[in-house]
Amino acid sequence: MNITVVGTGYVGLVTGACFAEVGFNVTCVDIDVQKVERLKQGISPIYEPGIEEFLTRNIENNRLHFSDSMTKEIVNQSDVIFSAVGTPPDEDGSADLQYVLDVVRTVGKNMSKYTLIVTKSTVPVGTAKLVEGAIREELAKRGEKIDFDVASNPEFLKEGDAINDFMQPDRIVVGLSSQRAEEIMSKLYEPFVSNGYPLIFTDIASAEMIKYAANAMLATRISFMNDIANLCDLVGADVNMVKKGIGTDSRIGIKFLNAGIGYGGSCFPKDVKALIKTADQNNYSLEVLKAVETVNERQKLVLFNKLYVYFKGDLNGKTIAIWGLSYKPNTDDMREAPSLEIIKKLLESGCKIQAYDPVAMAETKRRIGDVIHYCNDKNEALQNADALLLLTEWNKFKVLNFDILKQKMKHHALFDGRNLYSPEEVTKQGFDYFGIGVI
Repeated sequence: MNITVVGTGYVGLVTGACFAEVGFNVTCVDIDVQKVERLKQGISPIYEPGIEEFLTRNIENNRLHFSDSMTKEIVNQSDVIFSAVGTPPDEDGSADLQYVLDVVRTVGKNMSKYTLIVTKSTVPVGTAKLVEGAIREELAKRGEKIDFDVASNPEFLKEGDAINDFMQPDRIVVGLSSQRAEEIMSKLYEPFVSNGYPLIFTDIASAEMIKYAANAMLATRISFMNDIANLCDLVGADVNMVKKGIGTDSRIGIKFLNAGIGYGGSCFPKDVKALIKTADQNNYSLEVLKAVETVNERQKLVLFNKLYVYFKGDLNGKTIAIWGLSYKPNTDDMREAPSLEIIKKLLESGCKIQAYDPVAMAETKRRIGDVIHYCNDKNEALQNADALLLLTEWNKFKVLNFDILKQKMKHHALFDGRNLYSPEEVTKQGFDYFGIGVI
């Protein structure tokens, strides 16, 4: 089976590489010429553990190919075409579908045989109808009547663990409307289903909704726990004990109950906004999700506010060390990262910032330039620092060397934005410790 994947971001590149890994012939298409040339050499444009090994192996085995244009030849050699292009939020929060529709119009202009077009990007409910209409419109312009099907196959990939999530999924959701499409998708996912992972077929609208509902639920858990953590701060409770107490309830579970400085990344913020907008367009207000979004935006500044109070409102001239910039570990993704909001407030307050992140400094610099000092390692960031802010829980930050901290830091204050450290241990070493909702 020949597969084409349009778009080589996190979703598209992982999808293409993983399908090639199980033996399919895959062509990945992206209009960025330089990116495509690097991909042909096995160089990934994203930081994702394991991706370059998959690229190199499958390029060498002639199962994975790259192109900078969606040619007629590529369209017509494809049995299945996945659209994995971006759906960035418009100013009003709705998903911008122009790239999705551009892809399917190109398919409609060039297809000459039955093709299954699958939306992999996260798109609002009703997008499949727009996709079908755009293809039919292009076929009508050509005076052609060619059978095709449209399906929705949302991704559930965690950045930093996307390869494992694709190869060993919790579930595979496919929305479709024909037996022919179901047979093709069953064959496509047979290598994964044979390992015991469920393949769930739904109608297309439900598949489109499942992706948004899943991300909205996870975002809700995060904001809920952050709200509880802030209340714990006020009443003297410990959010980690609260998490353990409610997480062992089988109806609740422990995942996504860690308090911190808010969610970020490419999915949760965008998808929550898009789902709220979809509801508004249907004259319904998703009040819970609107509160989730409000709490998350407020949470991004909780650590800054603790720092501000600690220094009695005078941060001008203070040197602040930052460990971690990406919105979570094992990725260089800076989209909606809480660190960006914290850095903005620190700079406005007159702070000097010394930051270190294992992989996200280049992307941070691309976004905000040289307004902060980027350090070569975590210890350099500590030099003469008045306070240390832990913003991303990378593994290399988990163990503290207090001798080095005491030697390098001017003032011994640690602000733990991920509740990574033991308050007792930190304070025992003579540091002032501030976490999120912990005693």
